[in-house]
Amino acid sequence: MPSRKDPDASANVPSFYGAELRYKREAAGLTLEQLAEGSFRGVPFLSQIERGERRMPLDLARHVDAKLGTDGFFERRCEDARKAKQSGHAEYFADVAEMETYAETIEEWAPMLVPGLLQTSAYALKVIRTGMPWLPPEIVEAQVVARMQRATMWGKDDRPAFWAIVHESLIRRPLLPAGAMADQLEHIVGVIRASQSVLQVVPETAAAHPLMMGMIKLMVFRDAPPLVYTEGLHSGQLIDYPALVKDYRRSYDLLRAAALPPEASLAMVESAAEDYRNAAQQRL
Repeated sequence: MPSRKDPDASANVPSFYGAELRYKREAAGLTLEQLAEGSFRGVPFLSQIERGERRMPLDLARHVDAKLGTDGFFERRCEDARKAKQSGHAEYFADVAEMETYAETIEEWAPMLVPGLLQTSAYALKVIRTGMPWLPPEIVEAQVVARMQRATMWGKDDRPAFWAIVHESLIRRPLLPAGAMADQLEHIVGVIRASQSVLQVVPETAAAHPLMMGMIKLMVFRDAPPLVYTEGLHSGQLIDYPALVKDYRRSYDLLRAAALPPEASLAMVESAAEDYRNAAQQRL
């Protein structure tokens, strides 16, 4: 059995929240299984909250207060933890950004946009401004900073193993001017090679392939069940139901088979970057 991981309650609000939950639960003499009973939430979910890795939803906070007799403490503190977890991210993505740092492996399928972990600041800025042009400049800046902060994981010795599959259209249809697009593609190649990660490209000639309906992110953890994250225009969903996670895993594995091999994929990205760089220089 793996050793118990005690949260550092001083690290941030979610960690404090999780440490307090564990303290109150143990003081009440309850196991995670007993606390979870009747909540429609699993033990791994509660365990991640206690470690400060996930925020507690309001319905679960009310359940915990009733079970532990904490007089509404966890319900009242839900909003504090939510705000602390956002840290410049959209509310629906805050948990995902936090969990990336604890993942053992991260696998992504990006059919329309470069994955956030591989974006340059110029690309991120363009995506945010285009998708939500009504946002105030200070909010846009905070979101760009938050997205770049996620990429600091590449410098860690214990970073997750990373595998990304992207569609060729991301390379061929420039979201940025030629020079900036060259920077973005060169950045992708640099990160993938330096981190010993894997990138595959689904060619435009593959008219039909698995997961045509949208992006997904699969995350595997050392001490918690795997999760799938899917995202729409202004919303996202974390999926932990084992049967669904298994189906997404099977579809992702089939998608690998439809994509180009890793070296051929990187060669395609490098070639496109060179073309954009030459086009930028010709315009000078």
